[in-house]
Amino acid sequence: MTSSAEALERRIDELRAAVRKAVTAGERERAKVLRGELRKAERQWEEALDELAEQPVAVRRQTGPLLPLREQVHQALNLLGAPAAPKLIIAVHEAFHVGEMIPARLTSLRRDEERSFRSAPHSRPYYLCAALTADLLAPARGLLAVSTWPMATRVIGPLSPRVDFLTSAIRLAEHLDRIPDPGPQARRLLWRFAANIPGAAASADAMTAAAVAEAAEAELEIHRDTDRSHREAAAKRAREQLDDVEQLFGSRLRSISATGS
Repeated sequence: MTSSAEALERRIDELRAAVRKAVTAGERERAKVLRGELRKAERQWEEALDELAEQPVAVRRQTGPLLPLREQVHQALNLLGAPAAPKLIIAVHEAFHVGEMIPARLTSLRRDEERSFRSAPHSRPYYLCAALTADLLAPARGLLAVSTWPMATRVIGPLSPRVDFLTSAIRLAEHLDRIPDPGPQARRLLWRFAANIPGAAASADAMTAAAVAEAAEAELEIHRDTDRSHREAAAKRAREQLDDVEQLFGSRLRSISATGS
């Protein structure tokens, strides 16, 4: 099942890139077809993860060698659906997968990805890149993202940390809700989110994934439109003013004007 999930992740990355190219080229019908294939692949990926999670830990330990670090990080980020710090990425990995993720290795991972992109641009289906600050379009300190995400998802504005927190809480809750027995680590991780969302849960023992998702969605509705507007404006500037490397890893050599001039 692990190999099936890996193959689906590669397929999802390829489809996301193809959708982006079709939209950019104005090929609406092709983009529509590709989006349908993407949604189907994402559903299959979720089902593959659920089946893997249902296996006893002893069985999962015998499924073969662990994924490379970058693929483990990619899995965690795609589950969260938003830029995240290494500490959260490690917590997600430990909650749902077997094997240790070493913090020190995550520190250098983004630099390794940038070197790889500079030496052979676009040669990989995806890159682990930086989230970008909305004001300077510089790397957001300590936040990793996925290159195949829309630019607006990778930009961090004033409300984005809270929006991304709520988004990740919803996705995590929905993921747990599909698992018959998610385990104590997964529930502890969800409680870390629930404890900081009004109305999500009175206590860890009384917490339900559905209630956490509902409370997070209620607050998200308050912030979503304002945050989206800010992020989309910054994303537009990034696409107009940054080269390919800077769009993934941020601008360091110059200030980026808010007006695009």
